[in-house]
Amino acid sequence: MREHRFAPAADLRGMTASPLQGLNELLDPWRHPGFGPERFVPGFDPRSGGDRSTVLVLMESPGPATIAQGTTAISSEDNPGPTATAFRAARIESGLAREQYLRWNVVPWALRRSPTVSDLEEARPALGQLLDVMTEIRAIVTFGTPALTGVMRHFTLNNDARIVPVLAAPHPSPANATRYTEKHLRAVIALRHAAAL
Repeated sequence: MREHRFAPAADLRGMTASPLQGLNELLDPWRHPGFGPERFVPGFDPRSGGDRSTVLVLMESPGPATIAQGTTAISSEDNPGPTATAFRAARIESGLAREQYLRWNVVPWALRRSPTVSDLEEARPALGQLLDVMTEIRAIVTFGTPALTGVMRHFTLNNDARIVPVLAAPHPSPANATRYTEKHLRAVIALRHAAAL
């Protein structure tokens, strides 16, 4: 496996603007967990609403197109590949403004496979930390069963969880066998509902 060397979180693409500052502080501990090897964790999208976002969009884990970008990678709808393209089309059609949401992954580090329950459990504290920083969140939209399961595990295994509405849509990846038109429609409607909350 290729070793990744990351710039300090504060140096990533000028992402220290105040909406990303608290989020960027989460990156180094996720990348360097204190046990095992360094993990690949992309940065946050500077074009998003950052910690001021009212909608959190959760995918599963960083995909191949994000991983391929190496140390400059961010979790963004602008990433190359069909998943980002399909999501961006649905987001634009839904009317959800770019600065209204933050796109992230329920498992923030690369797995190169679908997350298991063990992966979701290991990542559960990271989701809690993310939600603690996102104080203005009003809705979560999950894409794919692992993302939904990860959020539900966080809410139902944590007595102190701040509960917000969750909408679930099929993962937009072409590898997902759900019919394209249904995936797209469900993504548009879920994002539209979340934007209205």
